[in-house]
Amino acid sequence: MSAPPLPRSALLQMFRTMVNIRRFEETIRDLFFQGEIPGFVHVSIGEEAVPTGVCAALDPGDYITTTHRGHGHMLAKGGELKPMMAEIYGRRTGYCKGKGGSMHIVSYDLGILGANGIVGGNIPIATGAALASSFRNHAEVAVCFFGDGASNEGTFHESLNLAGLWKLPVIYVCQNNAYAEFTPTAESTSVPDIAVRAAGYGMPGVIVDGNDVLAVYAAAREAVERARRGAGATLIEAKTYRWEGHVVGEQAFVGEYRPREEVEAARARCPIARFANYLETAGIATGADLDEIRAAVQADLDAAVAFARSSPFPEPLEAELDVFASA
Repeated sequence: MSAPPLPRSALLQMFRTMVNIRRFEETIRDLFFQGEIPGFVHVSIGEEAVPTGVCAALDPGDYITTTHRGHGHMLAKGGELKPMMAEIYGRRTGYCKGKGGSMHIVSYDLGILGANGIVGGNIPIATGAALASSFRNHAEVAVCFFGDGASNEGTFHESLNLAGLWKLPVIYVCQNNAYAEFTPTAESTSVPDIAVRAAGYGMPGVIVDGNDVLAVYAAAREAVERARRGAGATLIEAKTYRWEGHVVGEQAFVGEYRPREEVEAARARCPIARFANYLETAGIATGADLDEIRAAVQADLDAAVAFARSSPFPEPLEAELDVFASA
């Protein structure tokens, strides 16, 4: 694990963000099985280093778009636990007043232009945000998170073509977790590395260890600097692994499709344990320091669950609000 020049406070904040994402998703997974969470829930447990490393390289005014598996991206960009949890519970105090749910959370104040339930649907949105920024002299960069399956969609190729042509300040982050729903990447994608596709669109393609938060941060920081000086887009492929299934509760309708040894090997490469070991070995934090962070995260999470449970549902008539903007 390489060490970019970051102060201790920033490194500990990275650790806290990763723990925050992990515990948040473990909690909503468990609450779903207890029947408290409506709708579908997709978690990214095991992939925490990617959103943490990328968003640490961004400014508050920068934009992100994300996918149906977007809780980690939201939290890493500054999303707060209480409105996040309330939204997933379908309560009025959520980011979208309880009408978006797990897959459609938006916060324009945080530069989060939306999670998206359509595979590849968020890629042109980030490209459009970057186009708008280009008219403002690349004041903001846009980051688009997507999976390996989305790189086979037409929106991916159309967006990268325009971004390469117009040198837009956008960073495409392929979070390659080895499976597109239930299909291994090797059985659905023509190339072993998604990053090689960047060459066709005149931009750098970078492969990074998606379980190494500092390597992800270093790659993102270089891409952000490139975008801000008007040099154009970058495609980053972060290779990681999805510990859980495509959707929480899939055991009810799909059989085992991943070798058990493969999943166990991925768990042994836990990005949080790896970063914790680095922080302790480098003398940046003690085990007690990290335990204190874990306890603080758990306390905040318990408060968020209590807040969501006690929040009201939207009134039925509110279903007709916020659907169309007034003229």
